[in-house]
Amino acid sequence: MNYKAIIGLGNPGPEYFYTRHNIGFRIVDELVALDGGLWKKRDEMEYTEVRLHDASVIVIKPQTFMNNSGRVCSFLQKKGIKAQQLLVVHDELEKPFGNISLKEGGSSKGHNGLKSIISVYGPDFWRLRFGIGRPEDKDEVPAYVLARFKESKEQVDAEIRKAVELIQQ
Repeated sequence: MNYKAIIGLGNPGPEYFYTRHNIGFRIVDELVALDGGLWKKRDEMEYTEVRLHDASVIVIKPQTFMNNSGRVCSFLQKKGIKAQQLLVVHDELEKPFGNISLKEGGSSKGHNGLKSIISVYGPDFWRLRFGIGRPEDKDEVPAYVLARFKESKEQVDAEIRKAVELIQQ
């Protein structure tokens, strides 16, 4: 894929870093670290650029909390970046842990970060869906996504590396 921008979804603050909902931040952090990039702060985001497929790609971590992730999209739109040139990296309840996939377009499936981006860009952007599994009781979803992974740090880190490799293909 030839992305011009990548948005990793998560919530700002150290208390959220290891939660399931922040896997998007962790994946783009690893991508940027491998490229030797440094994050810069601007308005409601952290951003930088990495090299992918011999092109410069903007990478963003919204600092707005999940529900308002789409507020960073105006920055990308001003740079002429279209929905089809955007990759959003996020946690996916509908997939078991360790299941990672790329998908173009679709609904938010209740994911508030995706809803926010769809409200600005429409649904036709690329997504890297990182499976986190789902609790049996849907009322437990808010607490579940804000909890830490039950899998070991080594398992999570290995899956993060797989996700980065998928982005780099």
